[in-house]
Amino acid sequence: MFATPAYAQTAGAAAPGGDLLTMLPMLIGFIAIMYFFMIRPQQQQAKRHKAMLSAMKRNDTVVLSSGIVGKIVRVEEAEVMVEIATGVSVRVVKSMITEVRAKGEPAPANDKAA
Repeated sequence: MFATPAYAQTAGAAAPGGDLLTMLPMLIGFIAIMYFFMIRPQQQQAKRHKAMLSAMKRNDTVVLSSGIVGKIVRVEEAEVMVEIATGVSVRVVKSMITEVRAKGEPAPANDKAA
């Protein structure tokens, strides 16, 4: 009706396997871009997080993945005891800690100094 059949041209066609040789550099380039923009930064971030968790010590202030801020009371191999309020301590898996703040790091004030 409105569409006419399309016929493939056989004259000047590449040899069998020729398409693979033209696609191979593009495929390698795509894999390299994916590695440098996605995989490598994620690996570096995981390495920094692991180093941060191994450097935790008692009396450090930590931020949990839920947003709770507390002070480390005890450090064990896979878990940490965090005091979130006076006399309230919770046991937390180390991997759920997103940030470790230094012991003497000042907290920002909510009011303006006059």
